Amino acid sequence: MIEAHDLTKRYGSKTAVDGISFTVQPGRVTGFLGPNGAGKSTTMRMIVGLDRPTHGTVTVNGRPYAEHRSPLTQVGALLEAKAVHTGRSARNHLRAIAATHGIGDKRVNEVISMTGLDTVAKRRVGGFSLGMGQRLGIAAALVGDPQTLILDEPVNGLDPEGVLWVRNLVKYLAASEGRTVFLSSHLMSEMAVTADHLIVIGRGKIIADGPVDTVISEATRATVRVRSPQATDLAARLAGPAVTVTPAEDGLLEVHGATAAEVGEIAAASGIVLHELTPLQGSLEDAYMSLTSEAVEYHSAALPGEESRHAGAHAAATTTGEDAR
Repeated sequence: MIEAHDLTKRYGSKTAVDGISFTVQPGRVTGFLGPNGAGKSTTMRMIVGLDRPTHGTVTVNGRPYAEHRSPLTQVGALLEAKAVHTGRSARNHLRAIAATHGIGDKRVNEVISMTGLDTVAKRRVGGFSLGMGQRLGIAAALVGDPQTLILDEPVNGLDPEGVLWVRNLVKYLAASEGRTVFLSSHLMSEMAVTADHLIVIGRGKIIADGPVDTVISEATRATVRVRSPQATDLAARLAGPAVTVTPAEDGLLEVHGATAAEVGEIAAASGIVLHELTPLQGSLEDAYMSLTSEAVEYHSAALPGEESRHAGAHAAATTTGEDAR
């Protein structure tokens, strides 16, 4: 378990993390989301003692990281995959880490096999691709068989097979073995199918903290997609102070503020034929864009034609443009 209380970090006049409190529970995968510069990496560094809080506390399994007698068995972390001696082989890098805790070569061989590094284990790390470097970083995090796993952008540079492997690994460690898993990613589609719980941070403050479905439902508007040869009549009957109807194409409407059941009942009562009636749930990406629209620190220029789009499209484009890097 990771517990933060009023955690604050200032660098001179800049406040990177601003009095945040949260708990990362064992037995579930907790995703950590936020724009670049939001304070994610600083928070993770404070958890493992690489940065000292200006104020507040953070503990892992009941103690500050530095007070654990055998920290690798308590916490495994991937914060910077390139933080390795490039002249060492992957195997020797892992053996050096394991030796600090008296962990033998058997475990080193297990994590090499687990992370798919068998064929490159004797190669120097300096020649590794981005994806192989990520696998080595994950192997280093796992070498102590820790109760808590902290991964910053673990799927960065991995191919689809590697992304699926990371997803299955963290879900297995959390759900089947009851471990604490805390990971960040800018890939919303991957986070949506990996995380059970989300913590969203922006400008150093917690914006949202809850189960994935709850965060999505509270940050997005429900939409009903309805198709009818009498779409104009249906739109007129649906429109009201709390209901917005937007024509999407000929015969197709997008309805906000009414449920699919309500739309169907109004159509039936009015004798209007429906060819489609589909409730649409907002995506995690939609929720993320909505939550962080005022917390994006770095903005890119709008693409040609963006000016003519609906309000909010520019915010989505700028956030995605920076965070995808």
